[in-house]
Amino acid sequence: MADQNRERKIKVGILFGGRSGEHEVSLRSAASVMAALDREKYEVVPIGITKNGRWLTGDAMAALTSGSDASHPATLLPDPQSTALLQLSNGEADSPTLSTVTELDVIFPVLHGTYGEDGTVQGLLELANIPYVGAGVVGSAVGMDKAIFKSVMAAHGIPILPWRLYTRRSVVHELDKVVADVAANLDYPVFTKPANLGSSVGIQKCSDQDELRAGLAEAARYDRRVVVEQGINVRELEVSVLGNDDPIASVVGEIRPRRAFYDYVAKYLTEPGSDEDSELIIPAHIEPELAERVRALAVRAYRAIDCAG
Repeated sequence: MADQNRERKIKVGILFGGRSGEHEVSLRSAASVMAALDREKYEVVPIGITKNGRWLTGDAMAALTSGSDASHPATLLPDPQSTALLQLSNGEADSPTLSTVTELDVIFPVLHGTYGEDGTVQGLLELANIPYVGAGVVGSAVGMDKAIFKSVMAAHGIPILPWRLYTRRSVVHELDKVVADVAANLDYPVFTKPANLGSSVGIQKCSDQDELRAGLAEAARYDRRVVVEQGINVRELEVSVLGNDDPIASVVGEIRPRRAFYDYVAKYLTEPGSDEDSELIIPAHIEPELAERVRALAVRAYRAIDCAG
């Protein structure tokens, strides 16, 4: 009788991997999420996406970690009448045979970067009418794009640093003009950034024109638009925000990088306890009034781009 009265587990599709430059970061995040989920309440369905965009189910984490994409190909159709994860039984893209793996209750996207955090997957899930964790299409897209995000922040009176925006075409064909424009509007050091990428991928700190030229070229490898932002000597504070209509902010944390800045290497490749390992302080050692101001700004930014989750 006890088994009959037990509530059905919620089937959670954990979506990870993806085509962006942050593929490996996503694998690490997904492993943490899956380890944290209470298996008494949730049935976890791993869904991996390879670097070339193929969806896999089954032991998807092992397949992506090993670089294999031939096992358990799967797909999700944008059909609001079905919330099923489908498997391509023969794995052939030209004549697939579809079979239902399972009906999903919710999807937890643990994708980083383009094709994951930028509203694209969120749009697919909206079409498929499958509930999902996190921000919707607009919040995801605006939050991912540094240039659009900065414009929205400025419109809402939220302070931002001086910045410039350039296209890949101008970086490739009019580099001298771009460098001159940066010099006319910003002071060194500056940061060059792909407009639509995360995890500090493609970001460089530039202290002179030679470094700027290299930084622009590096950022343009990853995106067709490049943001150049004024560098200033500040403390790096971070806040998480959670919620829908009445979001709440976490305590303020501080990151003290030992490298030139908190780059991709510092975030993901530095050995814990090494000379280059960043120091994370929670809560940050700041005055209570400043902490409240930082938290309030985080909530304002969250609401400004219609985040949720």
